[in-house]
Amino acid sequence: MTLSPEKATLTATVHDRLRDELLRGELLPGSKVHISETAARYGVSPSVLREALTRLAERGLVVAMPQRGFTVADLSVDALRDLTRARTLIEAMALRESIVDGDLSWETDVLGGHHRLQRTPMTDADGAVNPLWSEAHRQFHHVLLAGGTSTRLTAIADGLRDCSDLYIHWSRALAHDDHRDAAAEHQQIADLTLARDADGAAAALVAHIERTTDVLVEYANSVSESENPVNRT
Repeated sequence: MTLSPEKATLTATVHDRLRDELLRGELLPGSKVHISETAARYGVSPSVLREALTRLAERGLVVAMPQRGFTVADLSVDALRDLTRARTLIEAMALRESIVDGDLSWETDVLGGHHRLQRTPMTDADGAVNPLWSEAHRQFHHVLLAGGTSTRLTAIADGLRDCSDLYIHWSRALAHDDHRDAAAEHQQIADLTLARDADGAAAALVAHIERTTDVLVEYANSVSESENPVNRT
C-alpha cells in the first residue's frame, strides 16, 4: 500500500528521530519498543510508528518479533565479529580494485570526501555523535570504494557498512571510546589510497574497521552478565 504524501513525510520524521535515539544509545540493545507509549511521546498514531520501525528493521537497527512488536537490535558479540569479518574481506577487496581502476575524478572525490569529514565535528554539544559527521563518514567510506568497476561489490560493501552503523555509534555511547583518534585513522587511509599503496591502504582500512569491534568486545567482557546489554554469545 502506498502512503499518502503527508503520512510518508511524518513516517520519515519519526524514522529519523527513532534512529537518532538508537544511535545516541538512549534505547538500549535488546530493549522492547513500547508502541503506545512511544507513539504518544512522538505525538503520532501507532500505525505511523510501526511503519517507521519497519523501515528501521530493514536496516537491522530493530527487530520485528511476530505477535510481540519490535525490540532494539541486540549487540551480539558473535554477530559483530561475523559482520566485521565480512566487512574487512569485502571492503579490502573493493579498495584494492578502486586503487587499481580509479581515475582522476575518483581521486578528487576521495580528497573532497576526506576534507568534508575532516572539517565536520564528530560530536555535538552533548557529546553524542554528530549526524552530519555520520553522513560525511558514510560518504567518505563509500567514495574510497567507488573507483572500482564492480558496482555490485560497492553496493555489498555499503550494505554491510549500514549494518555496522549501530555498532559504530554504540562504541561511543556504551563503551565510551573517547580516546580513539579517528581523524588520524581516516588521514592514513586517505593518504595511502591516494598514494596508490593498495597493501598499505587495505591494511589501514581493516585496522580501522576492527577497532570498533575490539572496543565493544572489551566492553562486553568488562561488565557482569546481568549488567551487560551486549550478549556474549
